[in-house]
Amino acid sequence: MMEFSAWMSAIQARTEDALARFLPPASTAPASLHEAMRYSVLGGGKRVRPLLCHAAGEICAADPASLDAPACAAELIHAYSLVHDDLPCMDDDVLRRGKPTCHVEFGQATALLVGDALQTLAFQVLAENGGTPAMMAQLAHAAGSRGMAGGQAIDLAAVGKALSVADLEFMHIHKTGALIRAAVLLGAHAGQVDEASLADLGRFAGRVGLLFQVVDDILDAEASTATLGKTAGKDAMQHKPTYVSLLGIAEAKRKAAELRADAKLALARFGMRARRLGELTDYIAERNF
Repeated sequence: MMEFSAWMSAIQARTEDALARFLPPASTAPASLHEAMRYSVLGGGKRVRPLLCHAAGEICAADPASLDAPACAAELIHAYSLVHDDLPCMDDDVLRRGKPTCHVEFGQATALLVGDALQTLAFQVLAENGGTPAMMAQLAHAAGSRGMAGGQAIDLAAVGKALSVADLEFMHIHKTGALIRAAVLLGAHAGQVDEASLADLGRFAGRVGLLFQVVDDILDAEASTATLGKTAGKDAMQHKPTYVSLLGIAEAKRKAAELRADAKLALARFGMRARRLGELTDYIAERNF
């Protein structure tokens, strides 16, 4: 079997090519909007959601070609959320993936439209490339008010407030975890999967989604802007509740180790078929950017 780093690079390159195909050409009218969409999606990012989608698809014997659309659909939703998250009315950030954010480069009005267009494109890509009604519903739920958008609303309302760890976890299950869970389950639905396997993959995704956020909070506190490719220390500056602000660095790292172990435990039934998901769990836990 291919080494993890080579596999990851191959999936990232495959996803980049697929996204470039699915996005409208920058030469197509309205050219400025399409240029901004491509600017916001291509040429950066770890592609964690597509990686998770392909790894889950491997477990369920999905044809790799059938995974491109759901993987890209999840990534397009993620990209739209970043564009909107960076707007002055949200987190007001000027740097994303090591370059100026969309609204800095193209203006706020265009950035708003970029987010809208990327969200609808995600569903178009899925609908036109083998997405089932169940997959469409899964993605819609993850992106909507009971998922990512709802989590963002909770996040905005929590600024400057004292949250419990349980409240913080509830927020991130929605804001970060819902789309990560969708990416895993979309990959599974592209293959052959039974209800018991879906349940275990859902448990895995829930743990790894929270792990991603805990590590993100730790990195925001410890890493530099140059390393992150976005403004470091922003959570503290904006008085946002995080795992680090609630638990401290040491306890947040212990929490990450616990989530990492729980995620791997949820994969036990799959044996070596879950090798890639296990390796991705380690990658998420150990990443430094």
